[in-house]
Amino acid sequence: MLRWSRAWRLPLRGLGPSSLSASRVPLAPSSSGRSGTERRSVLLSYKLLDGEAARPALVFLHGLFGSKTNFNSIAKALAQQTGRRVLTVDARNHGDSPHSPDMSYEAMSQDVQDLLTQLGLVPCVLVGHSMGGRTAMLLALQRPELVERLIAVDISPVETTSNSDFPSYMAAMRAVDVPDDMSRSSARKLADQQLSTVIQVMYPCPGWCCGLGPVQGRVAAPGLTRRFPRPPHPTTGPLQDTAVRQFLLTNLVEVDGRFVWRVNLEALAQHVDKILAFPPRQESYPGPTLFLLGGNSQYVHPSHHSEIRRLFPQAQMQTVPNAGHWIHADCPQDFMAAIRGFLA
Repeated sequence: MLRWSRAWRLPLRGLGPSSLSASRVPLAPSSSGRSGTERRSVLLSYKLLDGEAARPALVFLHGLFGSKTNFNSIAKALAQQTGRRVLTVDARNHGDSPHSPDMSYEAMSQDVQDLLTQLGLVPCVLVGHSMGGRTAMLLALQRPELVERLIAVDISPVETTSNSDFPSYMAAMRAVDVPDDMSRSSARKLADQQLSTVIQVMYPCPGWCCGLGPVQGRVAAPGLTRRFPRPPHPTTGPLQDTAVRQFLLTNLVEVDGRFVWRVNLEALAQHVDKILAFPPRQESYPGPTLFLLGGNSQYVHPSHHSEIRRLFPQAQMQTVPNAGHWIHADCPQDFMAAIRGFLA
């Protein structure tokens, strides 16, 4: 049996930068009944696959600019293979979840805490990729009793280096202009053409196109062009350029005859520094923890290991040799095998 929830949203208006503020959705009251002086959560959109209630559910949190659909195939397969309930979630300002001006990890953690409590899925096994991995780590540190075990996918609790180019990337998306009342296929083609003129990825797909990570190659936007180190295994530009644009275009949706970005670009742009960082913490999470790394990704550096061990003393490190930052897309069978092995 499948349970599905789409969070309530106000109609979005327009696609350009001037209309972004109109895409905000009012914050929903917290399901935990906290007072108004505390941080309020939003009602997240989710998809829940049923399984054995006696075993901790698997809960998947996606990366930046992603959505719960990133884990559709993985969730179905693991539900069948493990017999567990599997929950996939859209983070605030992503997918079908509401928009909010707050994009802090504290807010995202509270959203998930409230949803897990509402659905009766605690304690659970938290699996977070990239930005979702940091949300999962913070939740485990804040509320260890809610997390039976933790899997952080190609991410660490150490601040990201400053060589990412999120402002240029967001500028490229905000520059897209699609007229009203076009067919979906025509709108997508036009947006793809416009993105292709400003987003140029010459080398393998950088981490940010799949979640959160340093940019390699070059990303260009009007007035904002930066160059980054050539990665060790170059590939053809057009192939990777297409992959990046196709990922971005999963966020282009039609609302009331108009095409809009379903991600809240305004909030993301205002909170880039918070997203690239990790909130300072003194407490540790005592439960079993797996840091699953991509063999072709340089996102989790050996210098991060000491901080990982401090916050997660039971941490194990496992590498998927032929995967990049987006392990579940590059090597889905290895990804699922690592999860099953950690659960055993």
